Amino acid sequence: MPTQHRAIQSRQALIRSAAQSFIDKGVSASGMVDISRRARLSKGALYFHFESKEELTLAVRDEALGALRELEDQLLRAPDPVLSASRDFAAALLDRVDRDVVVRAGLQIRPESDPAPSGALLHRRWCTLFLEKAAADRSAGRLPPDTDPQRLARALTTMVVGLLELGHADRTWWSREA
Repeated sequence: MPTQHRAIQSRQALIRSAAQSFIDKGVSASGMVDISRRARLSKGALYFHFESKEELTLAVRDEALGALRELEDQLLRAPDPVLSASRDFAAALLDRVDRDVVVRAGLQIRPESDPAPSGALLHRRWCTLFLEKAAADRSAGRLPPDTDPQRLARALTTMVVGLLELGHADRTWWSREA
């Protein structure tokens, strides 16, 4: 059991190290040797867990998307109306992105095998979530009858994606006050 625990810790250290390197240098300029050094692990340990940089890049992105799924599930389960729930979602998301290098990198990077920009994927994904929440609010009578759920979902999505993107250049956009 201790060996398995150590392997999990090593894998997580490599993912964190890669994420930090991707943020500092970009994916293409990040080398596998540098990533293993940052994690204080051997090159052999790195290649035991990841056969290629593409596989490591996907692991960083998958880890970030897993954290994102948790926040999205909380949004859908929230009993609050779409406006309050989306505010809470944005605050939780931006806080997580600000303090978790893996989430920050994973939402920003795009593996070479994936042609779509990450912002476009997130925009579609969140627009669908907000639309589902807004439609449920409309059915429950929690939205004024003249409110267009699609328009509202697009506006909320644009706001959240915009704050996320602005924060990559200036992290004060990720504060709760912003």
